[in-house]
Amino acid sequence: MSFGKRLISAAAVLAFAAAVLYGSMCVPADAVSDVEEPSTWFNRKETIYFWYSDDNLTNFINNAAVSFNERENVRVIPVLTSENEYLEALNNASLHSDQVPDAYIVGHDFLEKAYLAGLATQIRDTEGVCSSENFPAAALSAVSYHDKLVAYPLSFDTSALVYNTTYLKQWARQAAEMELTGTEMLEDEAAVAAKAQEYFAIAIPKAVDDIKNVAEYFETPEGVEGVFKWAVSDIFYNFWFVGNYMIVGGEAGDIKELIAIYSEETVQCLEVYKALNQFFYIEPDTVTYDSVLQDFIDGKLVFTIVTTDAVNRIADAREQGIINFEYGFTVLPDVSRELESRSMSVTSTVAVNGYSEHKELANRFAAYLVDECADSMYERTGRVPAKINANQDSMDLQVFKQEYADSVPLPKMMRTENFWLLLEGLFAKVWNGDDVTALVQELADRIYLQVNS
Repeated sequence: MSFGKRLISAAAVLAFAAAVLYGSMCVPADAVSDVEEPSTWFNRKETIYFWYSDDNLTNFINNAAVSFNERENVRVIPVLTSENEYLEALNNASLHSDQVPDAYIVGHDFLEKAYLAGLATQIRDTEGVCSSENFPAAALSAVSYHDKLVAYPLSFDTSALVYNTTYLKQWARQAAEMELTGTEMLEDEAAVAAKAQEYFAIAIPKAVDDIKNVAEYFETPEGVEGVFKWAVSDIFYNFWFVGNYMIVGGEAGDIKELIAIYSEETVQCLEVYKALNQFFYIEPDTVTYDSVLQDFIDGKLVFTIVTTDAVNRIADAREQGIINFEYGFTVLPDVSRELESRSMSVTSTVAVNGYSEHKELANRFAAYLVDECADSMYERTGRVPAKINANQDSMDLQVFKQEYADSVPLPKMMRTENFWLLLEGLFAKVWNGDDVTALVQELADRIYLQVNS
């Protein structure tokens, strides 16, 4: 065994020891005292190695490994590995190491590559964990490849809308007073308040025009720099405009015959997007996701588009007294009353290595991790579990889960891996006023040749 591998194994042992001292994740805290001494684990025959590349998951995985060891009499050795050339490292370890990774965490969009390389195999879900009762359609699509479940869904990320409730209430009051101007009802506070409540109900947008309506008539308070701003240079925060109509690989993103990039609806959605530049005047070069989220926290925006990390970041700012306003999350609005939106999602999955000699144990640990350990995942990692009934006490996270349920998973076809870079370039050109129809047709032709060559 190389010196580097010895260091990894030593680090894993130390992490286990720390987990025993500080408590197990998936068992009650009062049961931790019964966990055996680390020195006894290595007398057992059953051992599996579990790879991952995100250090934020270390505490979560170590604690899951400890509790799984206690319950199943199986030792799981977590191995934190660099995300650089991750699958290549997995392949090398599978072929040339005496510590073959039995299971590992990987983004769902790499599952085709992993499966074709023999690094992922159809799961043996003996307990029926991967079902529609436990996971939404997007999660099951993400872990499917040619109608086979080739991984377990662990966590996800997608986008949603966050809004400043305090500002929307002010807008609703302004709108109510404007409507009642010249009538006796303007002097009736109860009547004004009731009308303002009606306006507030429609201020939480169902379509993009609802946001424009607020922007057009809102006399913004001092310090507000814009009604709506988002990271227009990032495809993850733009894709929802075309997500319901631009098909790349079907629901599971794995069928080359199911590609439909050009359509009348796609062009119409992009025309709506193009027109927003004339309405909100966002300079792509000066806006990033972090900058718009910070602007929202600073009270400079009414709406912006965020990913799941915003739930914690905004809540922390509120606790620190940086935020002194009310806020809320909601699903992304439709593009128009006629055109539906659909966001993009990425799913972190647990795959079982086809080269593993312990596939049954690896499947059991994978199922345990995504199912029984799901409730503690967000608290320990900040990652939102894909399991449907996890984190039900958080209304904010439930908004993202609702958005995720019907989202479009990133395709996993290797032949379309550059599609997102090309689509991001298309959005940039549309934002700058280029011809939408010509751009969409050009992209459709290029991807068709790329997939069918």
